[in-house]
Amino acid sequence: QVHLVESGGGSVQPGGSLRLSCAAASGRIYSSSVMGWFRQAPGKEREFVALIRWNSGVTLYSDSVKGRFTIAKDGPNQSVHLHMTALKPEETASYYCARGSKYSTTQSDYNYWGQGTQVTVAP
Repeated sequence: QVHLVESGGGSVQPGGSLRLSCAAASGRIYSSSVMGWFRQAPGKEREFVALIRWNSGVTLYSDSVKGRFTIAKDGPNQSVHLHMTALKPEETASYYCARGSKYSTTQSDYNYWGQGTQVTVAP
């Protein structure tokens, strides 16, 4: 079991940047883990954003964020970060990190979720 805590959300203007963090407050991110970031906008379903395979560092991004977002791990500190640039108003959402064991963009393949952090992109 792992307790994930996200931070770093806030308000930013269109075109701006934010860096989200997700820490394992209790429990562990194992070498076999896959850490994912998902987001849910108001009135919409939660969607995949990015993932990283913990042991290899292999990453995967949704097409909508590729080239603008970067996912990175901090192994010693049991944390994963999402650096977001060139943010758009339609990316206003709650952002969630999750731990799974499969290289997957499917939410149901992730067993543990954080509580989410709000990102608002507006002038």
